[in-house]
Amino acid sequence: MHSIPKNILIEKVKQMILDANFNLGKEVVRSLEQSLAAETSSLAKNVLDNILKNQEIARADQVPLCQDTGVAVFFVEMGLELCFDYLLEDAINEAVRLAYAEGYLRKSMVNHPLKRKNTTDNTPAIVHIKQVEGSDLSIHFAPKGGGSENMSALKMLSPSEGREGIKRFVKETIVEAGGKPCPPIIVGIGIGGNFEKCALLAKAAIFRPLADEAEDAEDARLEKELYAEINTLDIGPMALGGKTTCLGVKVNSYPCHIASLPVAVNLQCHSARKSHLVIRGEKI
Repeated sequence: MHSIPKNILIEKVKQMILDANFNLGKEVVRSLEQSLAAETSSLAKNVLDNILKNQEIARADQVPLCQDTGVAVFFVEMGLELCFDYLLEDAINEAVRLAYAEGYLRKSMVNHPLKRKNTTDNTPAIVHIKQVEGSDLSIHFAPKGGGSENMSALKMLSPSEGREGIKRFVKETIVEAGGKPCPPIIVGIGIGGNFEKCALLAKAAIFRPLADEAEDAEDARLEKELYAEINTLDIGPMALGGKTTCLGVKVNSYPCHIASLPVAVNLQCHSARKSHLVIRGEKI
């Protein structure tokens, strides 16, 4: 068996939270730079240039990329050989408390959807844990902002609507969202499973690298088609028009019931903050 000391886990997760909030990933920066070079609209170019300058300032001064430092979302893959003498989710929440205080990150969580009293430390985090082979703990983190999350959507389609129905729903969601999710966006799409599974698939999709493509050929084809079609909608950066409405489209699918075609769309803003950490367990 292997273990990870609680203090080490908390410190490493705290640092990954700060890193995600201060430093925009290189692949996203590269995509924004490529979009700036390809844009023909002077207004769109100006917006993209300001987005790039903003991330440079955040990186240099180690300040938040955006005032909305989001809901703390974690996808955790836990090796079967790992053994904990503490609750993993509690340790992650302690890291959130420390990071959001140390980094002067905005605390956005309220204790009840209707009572609306701020929890004052941005907990509880939303943690998804999956068991895998091995003795490593792999943690993906994203501070998910409210603007893009609020414009996400889920719909139970009829199987007869097929791929064209999926594409129509995705584009309708993006057109209705307009500038609210702060485009250019990354579009995570979950197809299949059931009501809750397709939403989880869509959220997991925004954690995927921009450069990859779906393993399933049908999903990969859908990614390419939607990427091209979304970028002809003329929504553009911050909905001011242009060729750059989205930086990427990621499709995750799962088997589903014969009578169902669940589809979820999770939007991510241009400040696509995320970080990844692998902690190797110590043999005990």
